[in-house]
Amino acid sequence: MKHILLLPNSLGDKKMQLYHHPFDLDSQKVRLALEEKSIDYTSHHVNPVTGKNLDSSFFKMNPGGRLPVFQNGSHILYKTIDIIQYIERIAVFSSGSENISSSNKEVIEWMQKVQEWNPKYFSLSHVPEKYRIYVSKFLRRVVIARMSESPELAGAYHKKLKEAYQTEERVKDSDVLIRSKEHLIRLLDEVEKQLSETPYLAGQEFTMADVMLIPVLSRLVLLDLEKEYITGRPNIAEYWVLIQQRPSYRKVIGRYFDGWKKHKTLLKTWCFVRVRSLLKRY
Repeated sequence: MKHILLLPNSLGDKKMQLYHHPFDLDSQKVRLALEEKSIDYTSHHVNPVTGKNLDSSFFKMNPGGRLPVFQNGSHILYKTIDIIQYIERIAVFSSGSENISSSNKEVIEWMQKVQEWNPKYFSLSHVPEKYRIYVSKFLRRVVIARMSESPELAGAYHKKLKEAYQTEERVKDSDVLIRSKEHLIRLLDEVEKQLSETPYLAGQEFTMADVMLIPVLSRLVLLDLEKEYITGRPNIAEYWVLIQQRPSYRKVIGRYFDGWKKHKTLLKTWCFVRVRSLLKRY
């Protein structure tokens, strides 16, 4: 899908807004692209675990309540690959080139291949059940509270509530989890084969295909699944070490999840949910 390219007057212009959160995989992909292309933007943290994506102001702009959301003036994008390709065009334009182009076919194919794997159920299945259910109940109460505050959005909130119940059911469905795991394994095996031929996912240079893959590997590490999915694939393991040296990784992911930092990041959110639940403030 092609989009009208509305560009700011300069890279320092604050017209570009990104609504995102460090926990969110697609948000990480977009932020990595912005850092790699040195694009300036205004950052808005919207934590989906605490239900901030359900606030009426955000919900009016994005009834799906999903992250990330990229806004440049009146132009709003929701799909991750669309946002990243838009960022690329901004970067090329700002460089003074008259030929505005996107990633080549091979890069786009890898971007789409990585994006096809949905990490939602896989990730939730590795969260201890008592925490997962507690947060799920909290979020359902947030939806109901917001619905009563903004009755004009009742239809969209009702859809979100139904989605929450469906998610709980699917996380308990072994077939859903098996398919998600098998999809991930196929993807990683294909990546491993490619990395035996080239240092990066789409060739000799770092591209937006790598931007798409990095958060997937990071999620596996966050879930303590590095040995199972990364270490046993030597090319991916070597690639992962290399990737962690990039400034974009350190700024977007490393600062929140490397070492002890991941415990701090997750504990802060858990405490927020616990306190709000005890006070019944949704």
